[in-house]
Amino acid sequence: MFNTLMEFYSWFPVVFFLIFVLSLLFLMKPKTAALSNLPPSPPRLPIIGNLHQLGNIPHRSMWKLSQKYGPVMLLQLGQVPNLVVSSAEMAKQVLRTHDQECCSRPYSYGAMKLSYNLLDVAFGPHSEYWRELRKICVIKLFAVKRVQSFWNVREKEVARLINSISESSSYPIEVNEKIFSVTNNIICSIAFGKSYEGKQFEGYYKFQEAIDDAMAMLGSFWAADFFPNFGWILDVITGLRRRLEKCFQDFDAFFEGLIDEHLDPDRPRPEHEDIIDVLLEVSKDETAPIHLSRDHIKSTLMDIFIGAINTSSLTMIWAMTELARNPRVMKKAQVEIRSCVRRKPRVSENEIPKLKYLKNVVKETFRLHPPVTLLLPRESMRPCKIGGYDIPAKTRIHVNAWAIGRDPETWKNPEEFYPERFEDNDVDFRGNHYELIPFGAGRRICPGLTMGSTAIEFTLANLLHCFDWGLPDGMQTEDISVEEEAGLTVNKKYSLYLVPIKYDWRQ
Repeated sequence: MFNTLMEFYSWFPVVFFLIFVLSLLFLMKPKTAALSNLPPSPPRLPIIGNLHQLGNIPHRSMWKLSQKYGPVMLLQLGQVPNLVVSSAEMAKQVLRTHDQECCSRPYSYGAMKLSYNLLDVAFGPHSEYWRELRKICVIKLFAVKRVQSFWNVREKEVARLINSISESSSYPIEVNEKIFSVTNNIICSIAFGKSYEGKQFEGYYKFQEAIDDAMAMLGSFWAADFFPNFGWILDVITGLRRRLEKCFQDFDAFFEGLIDEHLDPDRPRPEHEDIIDVLLEVSKDETAPIHLSRDHIKSTLMDIFIGAINTSSLTMIWAMTELARNPRVMKKAQVEIRSCVRRKPRVSENEIPKLKYLKNVVKETFRLHPPVTLLLPRESMRPCKIGGYDIPAKTRIHVNAWAIGRDPETWKNPEEFYPERFEDNDVDFRGNHYELIPFGAGRRICPGLTMGSTAIEFTLANLLHCFDWGLPDGMQTEDISVEEEAGLTVNKKYSLYLVPIKYDWRQ
């Protein structure tokens, strides 16, 4: 066939490529072909399936596809079948009706590495370890009394934020940076006992850079997640695994140092017991059903750290963005807050429950801008039926919370920021109403829900009470961008700049 050795070598790459493709086609035969009642699915390409249809903003691409194929849709992403649900009723079936069958997490190398390979793989949702760790989080870390015990931390950090903004009064400030700073300080003080603002972090110049890097790792395209047979090779070639290992090692060293500090017998007595103190106390309890190791503690800290800072910050940034775009809503919220607070410099703890309209503003922000647009994926543990369709075991399940929040069958004028829509109904975001599920629902609901929503309401109330907010010169409300930047959480693509004008509370 080949006349010379040189001719053979010239054809070798082509032959190798053909063999490689044929091998892939053999390995990637659909595993669900035996089932006849599968959900509707868009046409797919060989090897990659529907991956090419996800686009840069996956939750929007899935939403557009669902408008054609329905609220229960099957996508073949590489080798892996993925179910996408985009309505409140279908979300209820996944998160409540079939919660037991659909409560597992799919394996993801990036997520598992940063979670110390523990909580969701080695100890699944039906294991004693998972149940006990969840119980520790719900009862000891995020119970209402525990959240209330940290009011002094929130008040201190929000007071610092207000003083910092006051120094820049009448000049444009970057709202994103200010909000991230206060959220970071609150979470670090609650979890670790001190703030890390302005300090170097394990080779990073800024603490925020470390968080951004971890979020980038969690939100990256891991080829091994979609092509389990060979994708890991691509992750190694692209350097993604090496970057993840560096990120993991940095955080591991950081958490090790924190734990050692808390175990130091000469450590000064803290003003309040932080989350590491609580976890160390549990680890010493010999009567506990499980032994809490250092890796368990570090894994829990990572989940709290990554989950709390970004999601709370993003919600406040989107809330301030929508308020700036809707001056009527901002004015109404300020009138309520100032009428309640009266002649006091800041909003206090006991006034938050009285601020009904502010709470509706937060709900409306969660509806339009859920911090995690696609709830963390689940995986079916055994076959079940969703929406009347057969769902095979080992199917990844994505609940598109962003699409549910904009469903015209549920919400009137869904694209409009209109907090008044919550005045006539009792819909909340605590997992009981599937029209609004920014924290998820069922046994996988975020245990930090109360802590996150409390910090958001308290910080926003003080920002709106202490300042009137204007736009930089030459800018109109319609110029404020709401463009998104995709990732594990959905960031605002362009920073928000507003002009704070100090409010005279004595008048």
